[in-house]
Amino acid sequence: MSKNTRIMLVFGGFVTAVAAAFYPIFFYPLTHKDEYREVQKVNRAGINQADVQPAGMKIWSDPFKPASK
Repeated sequence: MSKNTRIMLVFGGFVTAVAAAFYPIFFYPLTHKDEYREVQKVNRAGINQADVQPAGMKIWSDPFKPASK
């Protein structure tokens, strides 16, 4: 096996490992927003946001809702 081929295999393996690590962290939630929105509705049910928010900070909102302009 030539040196260039070995370097390309190592580099390709590294790129593949990084891509495989990023998929469940970034790409899956990005493509399944509705599923995550439903999970947050269940998790936040019955929570009064003003009671759990530290004083002087803005009350948190839906992270999946697009920012209004």
